[in-house]
Amino acid sequence: MTTLVIIDAANVIGSVPDGWWRDRRGAAERLRDRLAREGIPGRPDPVEIVLVVEGAARGVEPVPGVRVDPAPHSGDDRIVELVAGEGHHRPCLVVTADRELRRRVEELGAEVAGPRTVRGQS
Repeated sequence: MTTLVIIDAANVIGSVPDGWWRDRRGAAERLRDRLAREGIPGRPDPVEIVLVVEGAARGVEPVPGVRVDPAPHSGDDRIVELVAGEGHHRPCLVVTADRELRRRVEELGAEVAGPRTVRGQS
């Protein structure tokens, strides 16, 4: 069964102080491209990757292998909606360090992992 992997883009991007704040959209595009190229390290099962973006990153386009979901308001609320809807009948992994978001999606049965899961050492 394909695992739904939902990435909290703002949280993952913000986990490394590499100047992302100067170009939020560009930072989201770099994360999207890395996900498309490398996938989710250590996940042997097939995955469907959804990158949830908000704010200045809302214009980021999808690429093969990565669906981009622009949150109309709160990225956290959109992630919870995705877990409750699309992740309801299949394995679901949410990548974030946000404690409150982690609590909310775990209550819905999702697995949670931190930003290093997709940031790697690059």
